[in-house]
Amino acid sequence: MDLADKLMNVIVVTVSLLAPFFLHQYRSLKAFISTARTLFKENVTGEVVLITGASSGIGEHLAYEYARRGARLALVARRKHRLQEVNEICDIIGSPETVYILGDVSNIEDCKRFVDATVDHFGQLDHLVTNAGVAPVCLFEDYEDITKALPAMDINFWGSAYSTYFALQHLRKSKGKIIVISSCSSWVFAPRTGFYSASKAALISFYEAMRIELGTQIGITIVTPGFIDTEMTEGKCLSKEGTLEVDREMRDVQVNVMPVETAERCAKAIVESACRGDKYLTVPSWMHTTVLWRVFFPEMMDWWNGVMLMAGAGSSSRDAPSKKLLHVATGIKQLFSLEAFLTPSK
Repeated sequence: MDLADKLMNVIVVTVSLLAPFFLHQYRSLKAFISTARTLFKENVTGEVVLITGASSGIGEHLAYEYARRGARLALVARRKHRLQEVNEICDIIGSPETVYILGDVSNIEDCKRFVDATVDHFGQLDHLVTNAGVAPVCLFEDYEDITKALPAMDINFWGSAYSTYFALQHLRKSKGKIIVISSCSSWVFAPRTGFYSASKAALISFYEAMRIELGTQIGITIVTPGFIDTEMTEGKCLSKEGTLEVDREMRDVQVNVMPVETAERCAKAIVESACRGDKYLTVPSWMHTTVLWRVFFPEMMDWWNGVMLMAGAGSSSRDAPSKKLLHVATGIKQLFSLEAFLTPSK
């Protein structure tokens, strides 16, 4: 085995050193394939799309984007009144038929029920969008009961796995697609979001393995959004007590001055990518460069997030420099707005 390991060290290192010489040809091939996919992208008119977490945020706007393209929709979430509102809008803006199904993705029986209900109603399933998610925001040592963080995996990871498990046989028949909503948090790590990052990284690992298992039978698009204008970026999070609450102070700490993409533009990019048959999508696209930061400058990324998002010893966690920076930026913005208002036009 020692000899085999030594041989592998030589072979792998040599191949890795030669790889950059073929990078141009590889990128040209990828560009050609991407162009071909754009020209021959899927038309989802009349196709059946099941979206979990469809009552707000990215899921809600994915429903609207699919509706505009003429897809038939099955919308799943726990909030009935919000689902009804989204359902009605989808009917108005172009979906031939939309149904909503109350369901909790962390419950395996619910997942089987809403997948079966979708196929029983429409007779087929073409796209499964596993979007439902929750974000625990708490320092690890501040949990009095660690089990209060379980929904991160139950909803974010197992909710997707359960839904996929029951949808596979139907997606095989239609040669359909799975659109997985993960997160840039799977490689951009920040304090208080350890469980969230872990659940989103688990999604990527799982569906990468699924892609190999399924081959060309079912397409898989893994989406890694950055900061998107949703309830999460407005401060809705899972507290250390295990309850969903809106904490705008913590939102100012965690999101601070980072630019936030609209859910509408995010949803449009996701549906376009899924119809092209892309394997990956990062929204906004500039966030993809942070992969390189993680590979080449991991210590710098960790240091920066530690400095900006963690308060000093003896200070409240809500007094992190990132929050103070946001207040400064807000003050400057207001000052310029006031100056523009007071300056007489010529």
